[in-house]
Amino acid sequence: MNRRRKRSCCLIRHREQPESNGRKIMSWAILVIAGLFEVVWAIGLKYTEGFTRFWPSVGTVAAMIISMGLLGLAMKALPVGTAYAVWVGVGAVGTVVLGIFLLGESASIARLISVALIIAGIIGLKLATPG
Repeated sequence: MNRRRKRSCCLIRHREQPESNGRKIMSWAILVIAGLFEVVWAIGLKYTEGFTRFWPSVGTVAAMIISMGLLGLAMKALPVGTAYAVWVGVGAVGTVVLGIFLLGESASIARLISVALIIAGIIGLKLATPG
């Protein structure tokens, strides 16, 4: 029983140690890449036509898997709330921008201001994250 207590005590201490700066930087890079893959699958959904087209569906599902996998890796070193919000934010901004350029969606001032606010939120979360 004493062994278990000592072991769990050591595990707790190990988990509380701050992440190295290099690992945090790598996690942020992985998170942004995960967000870019989210853009790929979000735009890909439009081209699948309800998953009735084979190759667009395969590409979209592959992008989903890669995006989620990279998000999971990034969450090893980043707070879950921050990582998820940034992932969604990168995906949302990228999807709106590509929607404007690829799909002819509206580029109204209100939409562009809203996208700018999302970008400000992403930057704010990055700056407010410890480490």
